[in-house]
Parts: sequence; structure tokens; C-alpha cells
Amino acid sequence: MADRKATIKSVSIDLFFKKGYFATSISDIAGGSGIQKASIYYHYASKEDLLFHILKSTMDDLTTTLKQCLAKGTGTEQRMRAAVRGHVRFHLERQKENFIANSELRGLTAEHYRSITQKRDEYELIFQDLIRQGAEQGVFADVDVKILSYAILTLCTAGATWYKPNGRLTVDEIADIYENFIISGLKQGNLNTPASC
Repeated sequence: MADRKATIKSVSIDLFFKKGYFATSISDIAGGSGIQKASIYYHYASKEDLLFHILKSTMDDLTTTLKQCLAKGTGTEQRMRAAVRGHVRFHLERQKENFIANSELRGLTAEHYRSITQKRDEYELIFQDLIRQGAEQGVFADVDVKILSYAILTLCTAGATWYKPNGRLTVDEIADIYENFIISGLKQGNLNTPASC
């Protein structure tokens, strides 16, 4: 039964990624899973419930990955490097789930939406704490922590929309570029100085 539930989830991820959540029907999922429509409801209450479980497990796995990456670092800069690298790698290696997570939130009920956004807020706080610690220690420039955390996460997450597994660069090469670019900006940038247009 666990294998069937995993198959339904895997097929749904492929279909939501290719067709979009709203364009995918329960019949599509059942057909791809090789089962009857009624069998899906044994594992998931609805298509929306299935979407919620995909987003929840993706967010939980992302947070676990981040904490594992941070455990390997010693100083603030090394921990931020590990956090950025882990975030980029996760979004490229699990491209379909992350693409769905960033494009199909509108498919959730209000209750499920709040649950996922709360998990995202908790994840963002980890990055904000790292930036704040770095600024307090003089490792990073004095910046607006919240805004910069959004900028970093948006930048690193975007790879899920354009990454091609058989493309010019490997996941590690792309992670290197992001890591060095972000650390360089954190160490040298001063967002408190107004720029003229």
C-alpha cells in the first residue's frame, strides 16, 4: 500500500509539473498510476489533499536539508555558504517538486495555505538569523536582514524554473556560482547607501 501511495504521489508530481495542478484531473493521475479513480481516495482525500502532501513533504525535506548543511559549518560565513549551497542543490535536484511548490500554492485551501506559509516563514527565519549574526560579527555588511533574506532565497529558488539536467553546467558548478556571488554581496554590499539613477 505504501508503494501505491508513493506511485500516486510520483505520478502527480510529474503531471502537476508538466500540465499544472488545475489542468490535471484525478482521472489523469489514476491512469498514470495504473489504478481506478476510487483507489486514489483511499490514500488521499482529494486532489487538493494530494497537492498539500507534496508541498508539505517538500518543505519538510528542504528544512531538514538546511539543518544538516548548517551542522557541517563552523563559522558564520561557512554556515551561510553551506546554507546557500544546500538550498540551490535541493531546488535543482528536486526541480519538479520545487517548481510546483512555487507555482501551485493557489490550489490549496486557506488552512493548508497557512500551514505551508508558516513552514516557509520558519525556514526564512533561519537565513535571517544567519545574516543577522554575520552583520553583528562584522563578517557581513550591515543590511536589512529581512529584505536580503527574501532576495537570497528568491535568487536561489529560481533555478527550479530554468535548470536543465543535461545543460551546460552541473548542479555543483551552479551552486558554486550562487554561493560565491551571495557571499561576495553579503561581505561587500551596503544596502543602506542610496544609489542614484
